[in-house]
Amino acid sequence: MSPRIGIDGTAVLMAAVDVANTEGLEAVTITSVAKKLGIRPPSLYNHVNGLDQIRVELAKYALDRLYEHISAAVGEREGEAAIRGFAEAYLEFAHAYPGLYDAAQAAPGPEHPSLQEAGKQLVDLILRYLGSYPLTEEQALHAVRGLRSLIHGFASLERRGAFGLPLGLKDSLQFNLGLFLGGLNQIAQTRG
Repeated sequence: MSPRIGIDGTAVLMAAVDVANTEGLEAVTITSVAKKLGIRPPSLYNHVNGLDQIRVELAKYALDRLYEHISAAVGEREGEAAIRGFAEAYLEFAHAYPGLYDAAQAAPGPEHPSLQEAGKQLVDLILRYLGSYPLTEEQALHAVRGLRSLIHGFASLERRGAFGLPLGLKDSLQFNLGLFLGGLNQIAQTRG
């Protein structure tokens, strides 16, 4: 059977993006993507090798979009302003594109070098934002993990409605970023 006219790899990916953002990442299946495209599930195999290919391409697309969103939002800012801009842009992306955000969270294995490269590009961007702090390479990577964990935890809890206290969420985020940045400043003082 020949592929349906008008459906290509990009159309399949965009259907998966739509399903992920509207129904959740776990809803991305061969059946849901085929339904979104208006074709029968077996026909989807004319365009992709299977669900793993869809999920890998979705994760790559998500990482690329997250990188672009953060990079555009932060611009040329450096130091503390860049870190705060990163946090705000990261949360904006998580809210605006929940399925893509979830797709961007998986740690790719060596069998997916394009995903590894996309993830490295994001890590390198954060390292650039941390560049004004005198950190060793190892400390900088720990800081990347810490910052991502702080923002991801905040985004995940917020999306689940887990913040019930009568405090402004942005105030809580800024307070905790201040603690993180205070630690980086303390490292800078002890090394200076």
